Amino acid sequence: MEPLVSIVTPCYNSAAFITETLESVIAQDYKNWEMIIVDDCSGDNTCQIVETFAMRHQGIKLIALKENGGVSNARNIGMAAANGKYISFLDSDDVWLKDKLSKQVSFMEKELLPLTFCAYKRINENGEVISGQVPVPLTVNYDALLAHNVVIFSTSMMLKSAIGDLKFSLAGHEDWIFLLKLLKQCRQGYGINQLLAFYRVRQNSVSANKLKAIGYTWRIFRESEGIGFLQSVILLGRYAISASLKRLR
Repeated sequence: MEPLVSIVTPCYNSAAFITETLESVIAQDYKNWEMIIVDDCSGDNTCQIVETFAMRHQGIKLIALKENGGVSNARNIGMAAANGKYISFLDSDDVWLKDKLSKQVSFMEKELLPLTFCAYKRINENGEVISGQVPVPLTVNYDALLAHNVVIFSTSMMLKSAIGDLKFSLAGHEDWIFLLKLLKQCRQGYGINQLLAFYRVRQNSVSANKLKAIGYTWRIFRESEGIGFLQSVILLGRYAISASLKRLR
């Protein structure tokens, strides 16, 4: 019996992109999955779109929140509802290739791994590819991830038992903080250097706002991870260089 994969998708006003995201999950050649979509009190018709899909596909489950609590809260609620051996995160505007789940599950089952991630390409808001394939390292540990976040969250898959009682914090770059905490527990994550996902770059996103991203990164070093001032300056310099080089790919 193939292990169940729980896909956690937080969404907020995602009507423009959620259909493509849902279709990429339905098209997976790995079929033993559940998709838990946590709508963070959207003001558009995101819920109606998801409900239409859920009527046709029993694996799709919608949790519609009555108040907006932010992406961390939505992910925490989704994780709490997950029943799978593995949890895979997929943002509501990103897209998977059809063999994404099968490749990761096969790799993790064979090697007994706690965390994997994969290579990707960037797309814009119109779905046009705007980068070459962004490669990933074969392994990453806490120190390497602290210096440079090489994991796009929508490419990640985690062993639920490895997550334990970890929760997403309310700070910016909450996915990065979560991965850092996870690697303190499981020591190492493993990359699949194959194109298995498309990461959508949006004009109003935190990642697109360089100053805001730098501010969040500084707070991660100083507040979340408790790193000294001088070491934080060095790490921030490395982060800026790595981010610039990544954009050239």
